[in-house]
Amino acid sequence: MSFTRNSKLMMMSRTSEDAELVLAHLIHPVTVKEMVRRWLEEDTPSFDYGGFVVGEREQSAVLLCKSAGVLAGVPFFNAIFEELSCTVDWQVPEGTPLEPVSEPITVAIVTGKVRHLLLGERVALNCITRASGIATQARRMSDIAQGTDWHGEVAGTRKTTPGFRLVEKYALLVGGISTHRYDLSSMIMLKDNHIWSAGNITQAVKDAKRVGGFCTKIEVECRSVEEALEAAGAGADVVMLDNFEPQALHPAARVIKDKFPHILVESSGGIREDTLYKYMGPHVDVISLSITTQGYQTVDFSFKIQKQGKNPHNPRVQTAL
Repeated sequence: MSFTRNSKLMMMSRTSEDAELVLAHLIHPVTVKEMVRRWLEEDTPSFDYGGFVVGEREQSAVLLCKSAGVLAGVPFFNAIFEELSCTVDWQVPEGTPLEPVSEPITVAIVTGKVRHLLLGERVALNCITRASGIATQARRMSDIAQGTDWHGEVAGTRKTTPGFRLVEKYALLVGGISTHRYDLSSMIMLKDNHIWSAGNITQAVKDAKRVGGFCTKIEVECRSVEEALEAAGAGADVVMLDNFEPQALHPAARVIKDKFPHILVESSGGIREDTLYKYMGPHVDVISLSITTQGYQTVDFSFKIQKQGKNPHNPRVQTAL
């Protein structure tokens, strides 16, 4: 695996006078604290039997990356161990492409009471392997878009894991693509079920504008040029051309933009990483893919207590005797 660039969103400067923009600053400290407490309580709802065995000697553990990928999920990993009074010393910054060759890469060193290290181990690994997997795939898609002269954005969707959305959306940003709307309250999206229930597109948009006001964008899912034109005429800000093949998408988008130049045109439905480039065109502003949070491969990490004479790389067993 190779990556042509680092995420431009990971850490960037507006001007030389401004402070760096760091994605981790998007995360509300109270929100993440409450989140990791729930995770830890879920993993150890009663007795910590393993912790009883190891006790409270202070030790260190290494976080090792064993497969190629983009490191993501650092704020959540940190919060897990902060909750357990441990410290984390990162050896590489978030957003870094990691490419282990002959042996794993040491990504972080975590120090604290040994039973606390082990209380956080699996929860932290579950988080960082998934976040890094999402960021890795997102980075590849971002690189595809950056390698063209297309003006638009690649985005995720709201098809996320219940209780894990904040991590998944954050990982998309680390990878360099857009999150799309965060939840039902972030933007009004009127899909086919809304339209059918409301009666028609015009009525649905009218009702949505009444409660959404001037500060909430409205997007309408459309299955034809006629529906898209109706939505734009009714005051929608974004029209989604749903399940349009590339040969149908681009002429449709051109017609819509010719009549409503201000409207944003989104393409969605059935798009894969290997077909992404086919949907990029001068009249398409957004391409959204559910595989960004549903079809990714996790990055392999391990967490090993440092012990003299013990190999944290955990090589595979080649013979039984």
